[in-house]
Parts: sequence; C-alpha cells; structure tokens
Amino acid sequence: MAARTAHFDAQRALAASLPGATEDIKWGADLVFSVGGKMFCIFLLDEQGHARTCSFKVDDDRFLEITGLPGIEPAPYLARAKWVQLRPGHALPGAELGALIHRSHALVAARLTKKLQRELGVAP
Repeated sequence: MAARTAHFDAQRALAASLPGATEDIKWGADLVFSVGGKMFCIFLLDEQGHARTCSFKVDDDRFLEITGLPGIEPAPYLARAKWVQLRPGHALPGAELGALIHRSHALVAARLTKKLQRELGVAP
C-alpha cells in the first residue's frame, strides 16, 4: 500500500501531464491543478512539500459511493460541488485513482467554452 499512497507523487505527476493543466499554490499550502483557470485537483502540502491529501471532483452519481470508502471523505469547502478528499491509506487502487483524476479533469474541461477547449487541446 505504501507505493500507492507515497505522498501522492504519481497522482501529482498525472495531474500535471493532463492537457491544458496548469499548477499553482493557493491558500498558502495547497498545490492546485487547473484547466482553463478552473480547478480539477488539489493537494494539501506539508512543510516538506509532500502531499498529505488529494482532492478532486467526481461525478454526482458516484459521490456517495466513493465517500463511503475508507480514507475518503467529502472535501472541505468543495463537497457541495461533489469533490472528494483522499488521505494516505485510502481504499482506491492506483489505476482507479488515476482514472478518477482523469475524469475530474474531463468534468471540469467540459464546462469550459468550446473555443477554450480547442485552444487547450481538451475538446471532446
């Protein structure tokens, strides 16, 4: 399990690699990945720069299912928008977590204008 949750390094790399993704630090200690200026993945960083949590948007119909898994809860301040937060030791296998981050990116990108989607290379 340690390899899957080691500071969420693989998930940070995945978020950074998605089309049109940008990153910045918000609220002092949160590494935020956005597409078209809209957040799709957030990592709360500790003093050493390691991610302690990973948060992202999920489909409305999967929110209760996913937050019912060990180590996963509604994301503070963002739960009403169907965001979840994972802690180290969560119950998601790496491949499923990667798929959910991809889906979060797609959900957020789908709400951008068609013109911006084309410019960022995220048009369906």
